[in-house]
Amino acid sequence: MKYVPDATADRQFEDDFTVDRVNVDGLLSELDEYAVEQSLQIKEKRDGEEITVTALTVGPQAAEAAVRKALQMGADKGVHVVDDAIAGSDSIATSLVLAKAIEKLGPVDLVVGGLASTDASMSVVPAMLAERLGLPQVTLASVVETQGDQIRIKRDGDVATEVIGGTLPLVLSVTDQSGEARYPSFKGIMAAKKKPLETWSLADLGVDAGQVGLGAAYTAVEETAARPPRTAGEIVTDEDGSGAKALAEFLASKKFI
Repeated sequence: MKYVPDATADRQFEDDFTVDRVNVDGLLSELDEYAVEQSLQIKEKRDGEEITVTALTVGPQAAEAAVRKALQMGADKGVHVVDDAIAGSDSIATSLVLAKAIEKLGPVDLVVGGLASTDASMSVVPAMLAERLGLPQVTLASVVETQGDQIRIKRDGDVATEVIGGTLPLVLSVTDQSGEARYPSFKGIMAAKKKPLETWSLADLGVDAGQVGLGAAYTAVEETAARPPRTAGEIVTDEDGSGAKALAEFLASKKFI
C-alpha cells in the first residue's frame, strides 16, 4: 500500500522537486483500499483456514496512518518500512524495498496491490515485485475468483475482457472495479489498536542506502510549474438557430471531435 498526499489538499514540491510528503495531509491511497478489500474477501471466503493478511507500506513516519487504516479495515498485522534514505526513491527502488520486506515476512501465498498510486500513477510496482520475487503475476483485475490454490481474474480492456488464471503463490493487482472497499467499523477501529505493527529500517532488510533514494533514481523531475488558473468558459447561444454549428466548430477547434 502507499501513503499519498490528500488530492484535495494544496500539494507542494520540495526544493529537489520531490513531492512534499511531510507538510501536507496524507492518507492511504484510495486505489490501494481495493487491494486491502480483496485480500480480506479472499480470507473470509476461506473461513477455517489459518490466513494472515499483512498490510505493508514504505514511507515517512506519517505513513503509519495508512497501515492503521488497513488494520481498522480488518488486516491482521502491519509493517511500516521507514528510513530517511528512502526519500525520493523511484518505482525501481521502491519495488526493491518492498520485495525485501516481503521476503523478510517469510513465505507468502499472495501479494496484492492496487491499480496505481494516486500521486505518481505509475502502475508498475506489482509487475516489478513479481520479477524480483520470481512469482507469476495476474494484474489489473476487475473481478477476482479463488478456488483452492487457483486465482482467476477478469481484466477489462478497451475492446475485450480477458480471463486470466494463475496458481499460488503469485502477485495480484486489482482495479477500482473489483469491489467497493469497506469502511472501518467502530469495532474494527478499537481492535486495530491491539494489532501488531512493526517498523523496519533499510538495515533490517539488508538494503544498502546507495540503492535507494533520489540519487539512485533512474528518473528525475527537472522542473515544475504551478497549474494555471482556471479561465472563464465560452457560452454558445442559439438565438438564431446557429448554436449547433457554433458548438460543433468549438469542439472541433479543441480537437474533441
